[in-house]
Amino acid sequence: MDILSYFTLNNLMHLVDIAIIWFLLYKVIQFVEGTRALQILFGVGVVILIKVVSWYIGLTTLSWLMDQLITWAPIALVVIFQQEIRRGLETLGRRLTWRRQHIDNAKEQQLIKSLDEALQYMSKRRIGALITIKRDTSLDEYIKTGIKLDAYITSQLLINTFIPNTPLHDGAVIIDDDRVAVAAAYLPLSESTRIPKELGTRHRAAVGISEASDAITVVVSEETGEISITQDGDLLRHMARDAYMNFFERQFIAPVNEAAAKHWWQRSGRGLAK
Repeated sequence: MDILSYFTLNNLMHLVDIAIIWFLLYKVIQFVEGTRALQILFGVGVVILIKVVSWYIGLTTLSWLMDQLITWAPIALVVIFQQEIRRGLETLGRRLTWRRQHIDNAKEQQLIKSLDEALQYMSKRRIGALITIKRDTSLDEYIKTGIKLDAYITSQLLINTFIPNTPLHDGAVIIDDDRVAVAAAYLPLSESTRIPKELGTRHRAAVGISEASDAITVVVSEETGEISITQDGDLLRHMARDAYMNFFERQFIAPVNEAAAKHWWQRSGRGLAK
């Protein structure tokens, strides 16, 4: 038989279908790696395997029980994984939309300068700190847990907030746009097994908020003075000054051509309105 006869449109569609399923399965496993979801995902796979085997060899009662479990399991999984599901949908939404562009880089430069001065001071003196910077995802539910400041961002304010044994030092500072919104805010703790055992609550909170939103969080360890950054569930450790400055500039500073293009568009819109 001619091998070319196998290359029909129907067979090619089957191959594409299988490839898409494998790709989606790979992405799901990659997304839940290191979290409690991975163990439960394996448990779901075992249940499905038991169902198939019991049906094939004729174990009617066991097959019926597996049917009931599979029927009601999705509701339980939605409740258990509501945070992971929200994170996944938000990540997908961010990738399908244009990334926010900054026109005025002056505010971002001031933010970076204030963070740099504060981090250098606190790292050398081993003053523990937890600073979350809002991006596109709303942090209102976490802002409500803190003490309102609504203050202009300065390195002095950030340093004074985290001085040990002061009322605001325990918890997170949340920066919203160009303002310090609150201090002493509570952030969700990550349950990821990839976080090293020697790291404490600050680092788990930093990873937790990065799993629940697109915020960038900076941590200063009070034991070692080490500076870490979290984003999208990833923990970047041992960030020297050059490393975190490059990171901040990539994240906050818009390329000149992007800023100029948007500024031109806005000026054209105002001209047309007139």
